[in-house]
Amino acid sequence: MTELRQTALEILAITNPQIKVSRTFRLFDDYQQQKINLKVAAIYDGTKLDLPGRPQKPELVPPLEVPKRKMDTVEGRASLLHSLAHIEFNAINLALDAIWRFSDMPEQYYADWLKVAKEEAYHFTLVNEYIQSFGYSYGDFQAHNSLWEMVERTQDSVIARMALVPRTMEARGLDAVPMIRDRFKQIKDAQAVEILDIILRDEIGHVFIGNYWFNFLCNKADLSPISTYRDLAKQYRAPKLRGPFNLDARKQAGFTVEELSLLGV
Repeated sequence: MTELRQTALEILAITNPQIKVSRTFRLFDDYQQQKINLKVAAIYDGTKLDLPGRPQKPELVPPLEVPKRKMDTVEGRASLLHSLAHIEFNAINLALDAIWRFSDMPEQYYADWLKVAKEEAYHFTLVNEYIQSFGYSYGDFQAHNSLWEMVERTQDSVIARMALVPRTMEARGLDAVPMIRDRFKQIKDAQAVEILDIILRDEIGHVFIGNYWFNFLCNKADLSPISTYRDLAKQYRAPKLRGPFNLDARKQAGFTVEELSLLGV
């Protein structure tokens, strides 16, 4: 019988976005139907693979070199949506990486991150198909690699991964998506607004999963979540949190009142 974590590693290495998406959907369905088993203690080696698997395009450039996106042209709107597609594609990869890389976690941890991978694959499909209606496709615009760089920095520590990828990098999406949605509302693009509503709803759940497992690991090691997060953010050079913050979404995603108060708003 196929094993979940090994298969997640295999899918992570796939470069074709459509194949990666379809394999992710199938992996989720197979696990739900108990057609695949889980070995939590297995150790897998990804060093011989070129990770993450991704297409030759988009061209990756430093964040400050990504062109600013204007809403007054079709190309500008497509470029903004492309940035979302790129985030969602990277989010598929980070969820798959969280499954295969970290052993000896509870079974629910792997089920949670498989659910995240499936939903990110759905988001990517929604955004990419809409971009195609503009005459563009994923890879047609430049993008940056900040999200995956944090995945690489935290490859040695599951607690650092939970602290700094879902709770920091992905949580920024909770703040950014409503503002992007409002820009599409202003030009009466109902389909883009609907897609962004779906993404925001699901991303709250993804950040909640990161919060849950970060706090689980802190409790297991008798660590303070707040001081541990502060130490990990410094150790792994996490970006500083800057507002405006979507406090309601962050609260729904499992941040405590004390954590929200430390945002300085």
